[in-house]
Amino acid sequence: MPFYGGSELSQVYDKALEEDFGLVASNIAEADVMMGLMEGASQVNSDLLIQMSAGACSFAGNGDPEAGLRAMGNYIDVIAEQYDIGVFLNMDHQTDMDFIDMQIETEIPSSIMIDASHEDFEENIRQSKAVVDKIDEADADILVEAELGRIKGVEDEIVAEEAFYTDPEDAVEFVERTGCDLLAISVGTQHGVAKGKDLELKPDLASEISQTLADHGLEIPLVLHGSSGLQPPQVEDFMHRGICKMNKDTRYQYEYTRTLFDHYLDHKDELVPPEGVEDQKDTFYNDVDWSPNKDHFDPRVGGRLVRERIADVHAGLAELSGSAGNSMFPK
Repeated sequence: MPFYGGSELSQVYDKALEEDFGLVASNIAEADVMMGLMEGASQVNSDLLIQMSAGACSFAGNGDPEAGLRAMGNYIDVIAEQYDIGVFLNMDHQTDMDFIDMQIETEIPSSIMIDASHEDFEENIRQSKAVVDKIDEADADILVEAELGRIKGVEDEIVAEEAFYTDPEDAVEFVERTGCDLLAISVGTQHGVAKGKDLELKPDLASEISQTLADHGLEIPLVLHGSSGLQPPQVEDFMHRGICKMNKDTRYQYEYTRTLFDHYLDHKDELVPPEGVEDQKDTFYNDVDWSPNKDHFDPRVGGRLVRERIADVHAGLAELSGSAGNSMFPK
């Protein structure tokens, strides 16, 4: 596939760790956000890490996550050919081992995040190591991200009422025993809608975890989940603390809906019959003088606006995280 595998993604992370920048890992569930992300990353010459959850794959596959992954993987594959940047696909918050087996067998993703953080320490290690072992046995070009600690909020079907911060010494044991390539840590961010000023952030903990791992010869990229509520100075600060992957989902969801809402609200009179005119959608207003304006209700109109807005947002986030100007894979 024109989008790249784990070995190339590892090169990006190595550079990010050395130069204190991070990839903005961006979740998608359909094509318009995906195309906007590619355009935005290309505009600022940043490599792009797209993410899909099991729920997003199920949505894209009409209820079948495997079909959704194959369909979106092919879609990403074809569109990535149009851009001179490295494009990668990470599977976000995976818990179903059968679905993970399919991902490894097909080698569609560049990386897989196994999320057993809701389990106790030993079971988290067991499940995370099992995924690493499966990939090793298959000799698949896929990286493994695991999570230690618990991030407050809701992500896909995983719910955590309280945050549990990652312990640096536990992080060392976890990485040594699992062999994971990236470690997602809990330092006070939240999944979902949050305001940065209300988060109980512990940025120094990220530095401590990174340094403690390095002291044991384990210089691996750290991952920040639930970053949509962070303020720009907070994001910039974390990029200097070993964070090389920062997840974004909620922000794009809101931009998607708000872009369409604003457009339709601006053109309400051309989309909705005025007062006193019967709403004759079934006959498409054949019996009334008023009719809607296709220049505004054609889905392609809204879709293009969404792509443009997502491109602008992602370009700004890539500048903020430092990945802009650092693409390693011009075609």
